Amino acid sequence: MLSRLIKPLLLAAAISVATGAAAEELRVGFQKYGTLTVLKARGTLETRLKPLGFTVRWVEFPAGPQLLEGLNVGAIDFGTTGEAPPIFAQAAGANLVYVGNEPPAPISEAIVIPKDSPIKSVKELKGKKVVLNKGSNVHYLLVKALEEAGLKWTDITPVYLPPADARAAFERGSVDAWVIWDPFLAAAEKQLGARTLRDGKGLVANHQFFLAARPFAEKNPKVLAAVLDELDKTDEWAAKNQAEVVKEIAPLLGLPTDIVQLAVARYSYGVVPVTAKVADAQQKIADVFHELKLIPKPIKVKDALVSQK
Repeated sequence: MLSRLIKPLLLAAAISVATGAAAEELRVGFQKYGTLTVLKARGTLETRLKPLGFTVRWVEFPAGPQLLEGLNVGAIDFGTTGEAPPIFAQAAGANLVYVGNEPPAPISEAIVIPKDSPIKSVKELKGKKVVLNKGSNVHYLLVKALEEAGLKWTDITPVYLPPADARAAFERGSVDAWVIWDPFLAAAEKQLGARTLRDGKGLVANHQFFLAARPFAEKNPKVLAAVLDELDKTDEWAAKNQAEVVKEIAPLLGLPTDIVQLAVARYSYGVVPVTAKVADAQQKIADVFHELKLIPKPIKVKDALVSQK
């Protein structure tokens, strides 16, 4: 499985012109979610990259759009986001490449409402304020959920805030619903009694993608291949040792064990290549966002696949 991920990277390096010495530091962008958090907690990436002359610097971001902005401006070399952020970033001209993804995790994101809200269906969000992180995976979940309920995007009032500010608005009651992902979702359920109006099951895939700055991917295929290999090993271990995962990352996330346990149970595990099927699904999301004028121009997702260069 992993060799299918690495071969395109080596091919990309073979046909590119590498100049200058390799960087001595790999800057990894991560969020409070997923395999990169586990990898950081375990410390195995540092050990793996030391023989290659690389150290690791971990840079935390509140969400995928901010992470990819960091990648676009050269603040990081590698990171993970959901489906929507790479589309917005590519439309904005970011020089990124998809290098792998994890299986779908549709129940790791949801539209939630306060425990005492009278709202019982997505259809009842018409005319309501819905808070979300603009350009994140949940942006597409909301689009599809509204469509399923027979509503248009213009039927709601979106309020764009990052997770921490969104939670504050949700708690204050200044918004009617919140579209959010784990572990923020699990925290809202456990701490606030938030009720799920609609999760992604049967509606969206919610893939997690691993992305790199194209110049870094083309100049440092061995380093990137090592990162993907460690991620694959971490996923394999994590799938079989969820209790240990909770124990290791709860302090890192700064969240109670029961919240992390719920989030970890909804993770998906296993690093795989970006297949034509997954790329086509990404293209459909990009086309929807362009139709809704959420991105300024149409894009071709295949232009951001590492095997295309």
